[in-house]
Amino acid sequence: MPVDYNGTWNMVSNENFEGWMLAIGIDYPTRKIANFLKPQKVIEQNGDNFTMKTVSTFRNYNSTFKMGEEFEEVTKGLDNRTCQTVVNWEGDKIVCVQKGEKNNRGWTHWIDGDQLYLELRCEDQVCRQIYKKSP
Repeated sequence: MPVDYNGTWNMVSNENFEGWMLAIGIDYPTRKIANFLKPQKVIEQNGDNFTMKTVSTFRNYNSTFKMGEEFEEVTKGLDNRTCQTVVNWEGDKIVCVQKGEKNNRGWTHWIDGDQLYLELRCEDQVCRQIYKKSP
């Protein structure tokens, strides 16, 4: 049985977010604002069906997917690109691959204790974020 990702997670650290945003093509003013934010992740999991919401005072981003099923994702509110996305289990990790204009784009989530880890990838940049589960 896979790990239960359900819950609200509050950001506690964010490493190399600027580099990752630059790699995906986010404009300068948006990068400057985004660097100050401490977003929440709200994850709703029902078996292999997921809704992941990134919520902040500036912008929100939602993604709904089923494990193993490729879908067309429009990254509205991020870099506004369209990519073919597939998310799969790799053990207890959730691994996303996004194919489109940018190489090596995707992310990985995993849980250790009461912390949710997120690694964002694009081109040669990696951003590492840690979230703590809200009580």
